[in-house]
Amino acid sequence: MARRERTQKTNAMRELERAGVPFVAMEYATDDESPSSGYGVHVAELLGEDPASSFKTLVTVTPSGGHVVCCIPAAEELDLKKAAAAAGEKSLSMMHVRDLEPTTGYVRGGCSPVGMKKAFPTLIDETAQLFDEMSISGGRRGLSIKLAPDDLVSFTGATLADICREA
Repeated sequence: MARRERTQKTNAMRELERAGVPFVAMEYATDDESPSSGYGVHVAELLGEDPASSFKTLVTVTPSGGHVVCCIPAAEELDLKKAAAAAGEKSLSMMHVRDLEPTTGYVRGGCSPVGMKKAFPTLIDETAQLFDEMSISGGRRGLSIKLAPDDLVSFTGATLADICREA
């Protein structure tokens, strides 16, 4: 009988398991050919998922040096003014990629709103409510987690808001 390959657990998976939050881990192949822009859509396509229900995690910086985590559909762009208003901040700017791993513990393309080094205020685009399940990064490139939006909101203490740029 062949042994089944086990997915190596990430901080995100361990925290969800510890809290009793149901999720499904989905692995996908990564390569150097993965696009740097549109990576979230590429991942959704690899997994056969709807890009509208596959959310990417972006980390922003407040004027005082704090951080706000924003989760938006993979094909969308973050509206920094809307996100700042939803977070109760005067403004937000995107975190520089070099600061991502030291601040969150995650690398670009593998950043999850769950299991960061520190809990940050989190905003999730309100369209997440349209789906029974949504996908987020599992905490490393090559791993996605599918879970109920309500569970993610409850676990992270997130606020649902309209934070995407208008087309």
